[in-house]
Amino acid sequence: MRNTARLIFQVLRVFLLFAACTIMFYYGIIWVSQEYENYRRYDEPEGTAVKVIQQHESDEESDWLSRLLFFYSNGE
Repeated sequence: MRNTARLIFQVLRVFLLFAACTIMFYYGIIWVSQEYENYRRYDEPEGTAVKVIQQHESDEESDWLSRLLFFYSNGE
């Protein structure tokens, strides 16, 4: 009888620890989500930002081929 009560107590303790950690993780994810919800990553950059690549309006057939060859040759 004592062993059964001790086993039930240990199982209950592990369950409560798991539930507490799960709740803390859940609220942590919500906190991080709210932090980055209003993050404006598509705003125009400020300062001395430089545009890195210019894409030309060209034939789509040759465009994907030239991009693929550029990727294979440079790895970028």
